[in-house]
Parts: sequence; C-alpha cells; structure tokens
Amino acid sequence: MPEADPVLTTGPLWIFGYGSLIWNPGFPVAERRLARARGWRRSFCMWSIHHRGSEANPGLVLALDADAAGHCDGLAFRVEPGEEATTLAALRERELVSSAYLEVSLQLETAAGGVEALAYVVDRQHAQYTGALGLEEQAGIIAQAHGGRGPNRDYLWSTTQHLDDLGIADPELDWLAERVRRIAG
Repeated sequence: MPEADPVLTTGPLWIFGYGSLIWNPGFPVAERRLARARGWRRSFCMWSIHHRGSEANPGLVLALDADAAGHCDGLAFRVEPGEEATTLAALRERELVSSAYLEVSLQLETAAGGVEALAYVVDRQHAQYTGALGLEEQAGIIAQAHGGRGPNRDYLWSTTQHLDDLGIADPELDWLAERVRRIAG
C-alpha cells in the first residue's frame, strides 16, 4: 500500500473526492481543484451493505485501492474555514459506517501545486473488500443492488457523468456504465 500519513489536524482541511464526494460532497466547500493521487486507483472493490446494497443483497461502491503503478484523478476540496470539525464528523459518519474504509492523508498533485488531503481508502483486510472482481461480475451486481441511498446503478451513473463533466477519463467506469444500462434495459 502507498505511504499514507495520519489524518491532518492543522492548517486548511482538504478532502479528496474520487466517487460520490465529487457530486455530493455534503460539506461547505471554499475551493475545489482537479487533483491526482499517485499509487492508488479508483475501483469497485468494496461491498456496500448500507448505502448501495444490503447485507442480504450487497452492492458495490468505489474505493481507493493501492496500485503502485496507478493513479486516481478526482477533486481536492478545501473545506470552508471554521467548518472543519463539523465536516470531519459528517464525513466519518458517512464514510466509516462499517469501518471498511481507512481515513488517511494523501499527497495530491494539482495544477496549483501539491496539497495534503484527507481520503478514504479501502482496508484490504476488511470483510467488505472484494478483491479483484471481473467487470462483467461488477456490472451484474451494480445493475440489481439497492441500498439506503438508492440504486447502485444510480451511484455508478452519477459518478461517470460527473467525471465526464470534469474531463476525467475512466474507461473502466465508462464500460461499466454502458454495460449496466444494457442489463437494466
């Protein structure tokens, strides 16, 4: 796993969004920048038993998974000053609902320079880590799963649309989005 620092406690609070945080950060944003995290990749490698699936019928959600040769493009959000504690509490409630994510600080590259940002990465030791599922298997799961925040496919489609709007290419997610559309009719 790439080196990740303990969570920041001083200075401006930056958050790295690579999935639903891109289109639904849920906290006050003072600034946003296109950003790249090296050594990680965006992947449907986590079972969702709360938000996009259930324990009886799990869905899949995106996570940052370690990949020494990879990178993940997304958004760095600078939290509105004075809102750091509230933002951290809300993010922890949302992202750490089942402890499948680890909260870490990552170095991100942006056009305006590097920033250190809070990110949620998959815990490969957690039972919700899927390992490497094939794309066809992922599509079948995403097409039918539904959780507390709605259909799994809506999560995929919203993410791919917003990545496209930002000019961020993710051919694997694009393939999944098209395949899920065909499966779902």
